[in-house]
Amino acid sequence: MRLGINLGYWGLGMDADNITVAQEADRLGYSVCWAAEAYGSDAATVLSFVAAKTERIDVGSAIFQIPARTPAMTAMTAATLDTLSGGRFRLGLGVSGPQVSEGWYGVPFAKPLSRTREYVEIVRKAMSRERLVHEGPNWTLPLAGAPGKPLKLTVHPVRERIPLYIAAIGPKNLELTGEIADGWLGIFFAPEQAALSVDAIKSGRATAGLDLDGFDICPTVPIAVGPDIAAAPDSQRFYASLYIGGMGSKEKNFYNQLTCRMGYEQAADEIQQRYLAGDKAGAAAAVPFELIDATSLLGTRERIADRMQAYADAGVTTLTLAPAGFTLEERITALRTGVEALELAGLA
Repeated sequence: MRLGINLGYWGLGMDADNITVAQEADRLGYSVCWAAEAYGSDAATVLSFVAAKTERIDVGSAIFQIPARTPAMTAMTAATLDTLSGGRFRLGLGVSGPQVSEGWYGVPFAKPLSRTREYVEIVRKAMSRERLVHEGPNWTLPLAGAPGKPLKLTVHPVRERIPLYIAAIGPKNLELTGEIADGWLGIFFAPEQAALSVDAIKSGRATAGLDLDGFDICPTVPIAVGPDIAAAPDSQRFYASLYIGGMGSKEKNFYNQLTCRMGYEQAADEIQQRYLAGDKAGAAAAVPFELIDATSLLGTRERIADRMQAYADAGVTTLTLAPAGFTLEERITALRTGVEALELAGLA
């Protein structure tokens, strides 16, 4: 099992340390450094900066939002980042949610599954440097009856096939991910409930005539190092409540729905009600310790090593760490403990 690092969103007050964190992960042998985007910093600019400041670690988008870019633009960005980084780019994609898609980008959220399938098809075709011809319900290239002509990408990616990941939560989207992607970007992944996600991915792989060999199961997992596991979740509660309570509307929040499928229906409802009412502290306090402990790495190096073994047993191939804490020292300690725990578990 490999390790990754997730820098999250740029612009949250830790930017001065983010490059140091990425460089330390590079030095420690981490496999990949991911960056996210929502409606603040874009991931492409951050990743180009990280790539310029590191030597070996892959850089990955977690995620590029599908409504934010045309598929051809995504192919251009991916090819450029792969070239600039010397073949170290991983392309993570996701449909985002209706609030961001429709409220920020002005792009309808309807039929996200078919849009994702078509989007990936065009991106792959463009990155392969075929002349781009496509006719589908969402995109037609070139436009019919217009002077445009089929074009092909002029940039040559370093690798013949840039790894493509999809961030998916719902069962049908997970199946699609298994069918058409090279990896899955997960969140709130509990090893004991891995079947909630992995079974659907396996089903999608079977549809494509494939198994999980070579497919990257890559959840992002918060890590908080310290002897007192009862105190460790405090920093994780606000992270969890933001997603469960605030990433979406009352009617459509994919993270809230996932939490319900994991058996925390009552807590998910309370977290969302409090968050949407403006009581963010109350929402955080309502996140159960059991949920945080199941989906995070908490405690001593030895306890974290035990949990890493559980993740490996559940089929995780890249364990992406999201270090808790707001100081550089805390984040670097988490990175180093992650490597030590992986070695202690015999998984390195």
